[in-house]
Amino acid sequence: MISWPNLVSQLFNGLALGALLALISSGLTIIYGTLGVLNLAHGAMFMIGGYAGFVTYQYTESFILAVIAGSLFVMLLGVVMERIIIRHFYHRPHEDQLLVTFGLGICFVEIIRLIFSSQSQLVPPPALFQGITNLGFMFYPTYRLAVVGIVAIALGALFIVLYRTRLGMIVRAGIEDSVMVDSLGINIYRVFMVVFGIGAMAAGFAGIVNAPVVSLTPGIGDDILVQTFVVVVIGGVGSFPGAILGGLIAGEIISVTSMFNPGYAYVMLFAAMTLVLVVRPHGLLGVQGRE
Repeated sequence: MISWPNLVSQLFNGLALGALLALISSGLTIIYGTLGVLNLAHGAMFMIGGYAGFVTYQYTESFILAVIAGSLFVMLLGVVMERIIIRHFYHRPHEDQLLVTFGLGICFVEIIRLIFSSQSQLVPPPALFQGITNLGFMFYPTYRLAVVGIVAIALGALFIVLYRTRLGMIVRAGIEDSVMVDSLGINIYRVFMVVFGIGAMAAGFAGIVNAPVVSLTPGIGDDILVQTFVVVVIGGVGSFPGAILGGLIAGEIISVTSMFNPGYAYVMLFAAMTLVLVVRPHGLLGVQGRE
């Protein structure tokens, strides 16, 4: 028998997971929507953000510095990766992009495994968010509640950058027609570099924010990568609001299904994705005609 408090607790868990998926997916959909690159290393960047924050925390014991360092390190990694490798694949078939980013993801995972071994690592939550909170009808871990707020602020900042700044205007124009943007005299390849860095930073930020919830392991990005691609498909490729909606839907599906039978969580997630593709092939909030 499923009790009411257990159901509400799972819904809260789904909200926290969905918020993280929305943030990671927003980075992935920005990269794919703008550059047309299927970045299979995105899950590895999520993992690296967690480890970069973990190392920073070991030296500073500051969670805020860990979040900043983890985010910036992955952003820098994304910029370097785009300059050295990815830019050579913009006009190559998607199969080549899949192979090169998949290979990079494997290399990143093995480098982290070589440095930290496969032993799990945990970053404690900041003192302000430790313990549990009495919601009146149940007790719930304070940090998981905080994750929703932290991610909401991050998504809000990303929204402002994309929809309230000149850079965002260029990025959105590049999503619709990169050739037109290039013809206006804007260095579209420099914009691509910045976009890739921002998308990577979103994954790195999510990685360190998630570190106090789930122990860090080199393979932690694998499951997230699969879920993230499903979120992008459900929400619609290239759609920032779609990434948020898709993330929340996916988080609730995984969490509620896990309450009954964890083994069917992915089954229900892919069933939902299939249903969306049948009813709306371009995703819930995607633009019709976008490939």
